Amino acid sequence: MSHLDELGRRIVRLAGDSRRPLWVEDAMVFAADHVTETMATVTEPMLALVVQGVKRSALGGHVFEHHPGQAAVVTVALPLTSQITQASRREPFLALGLRLQPALIAQLLVDGGPTAIRPHDGPGLAISDADDRLLDALVRLLRLLEEPRDLRVLGDGVRREIHWRLLNGPQGALIRQAGAADSRLALVARAIAWIRSRYDQVIRIDDLASDIGTSVSSLNRHFRAVTAMSPLQYQKQIRLQKARIELISAPNDVAAIGHAVGYDNPSQFSREYRRMFGMPPGRDAVRLQTMAIVEE
Repeated sequence: MSHLDELGRRIVRLAGDSRRPLWVEDAMVFAADHVTETMATVTEPMLALVVQGVKRSALGGHVFEHHPGQAAVVTVALPLTSQITQASRREPFLALGLRLQPALIAQLLVDGGPTAIRPHDGPGLAISDADDRLLDALVRLLRLLEEPRDLRVLGDGVRREIHWRLLNGPQGALIRQAGAADSRLALVARAIAWIRSRYDQVIRIDDLASDIGTSVSSLNRHFRAVTAMSPLQYQKQIRLQKARIELISAPNDVAAIGHAVGYDNPSQFSREYRRMFGMPPGRDAVRLQTMAIVEE
């Protein structure tokens, strides 16, 4: 049995009838038997492997196709719009994920010793083929998820190996930045945390740059390189994504929800919501209530 075959079999068994991602500690499995609506989410730092089916994600102007056997690495909290584009009852979409641990990456950088590696200049999301060593470690992780007692004892070792395989794989430069306290990714991660804690407030870029210890020009340059958008565009996406989640359960409270996420002007809220999601907030919420919604 190939690694992908075993991973698929175990994902189906672990996911069961759940229509949402199933988390076991810091690991996730997910199965979907249908193509999904495009949904906007904030994806935390993690490794995600597609085992069967296809998923498409967009970050700013970048579009990423995620195919079977490919590992996606996300190293900072990114606002993505994603859609499962290939799935059926006969061949469901299957995926697994593992939250990345910057502290563990930093420790591996120390334990592994110095090594030459070219810098990563792209966004904080990358997709590449997973090699057999990474797939083998992920198979062993899923085996442990079915044995809670073994997971408690052996899980940390397998997680460490997965991080090591990533650090020495095609996205090693990106992973390395996630563990380096003085890297561009670390600076952008601090900026993102600052914005997310104030997403519903009026923010000044001068204050943000000062609080995280950099210049405005440096902040804007690095933030756009990692997230494919400016800090203010990032805040807008966070606001609108949170509003959309709230509107699904309360489609008639458009003005109140817009105000709760930081919009004092209902017209501006509706206008920006429509620009991002393709229709006014009330209509979008009613439509989403009738559809299968996937949160990742």
